[in-house]
Amino acid sequence: MNETISSVAQAMMGVLCVAMLIALYRVVKGPSLPDRVISIDLLTTLAVGVIALYSIETGQKIFLSAGIALALLAFLGTVALALYIRRGGPP
Repeated sequence: MNETISSVAQAMMGVLCVAMLIALYRVVKGPSLPDRVISIDLLTTLAVGVIALYSIETGQKIFLSAGIALALLAFLGTVALALYIRRGGPP
């Protein structure tokens, strides 16, 4: 059973890394600022997924706390950037 979980986690890690590359492309080539903000939020969400998979694979629960902290920071950053875009940038 543990070997199955490890192989599935490795496969999903590869899928998440490919998704991160696609999101990184959108950050670089995004046609507008809101597209880039959403792509950065997606990158952090995928990073939380990678952290969670690593935590499951190694069995160390401390990494879940790091994932939760990263998710909280990503949420706050996305809200801050959305307010920045809504107000039209710097005064």
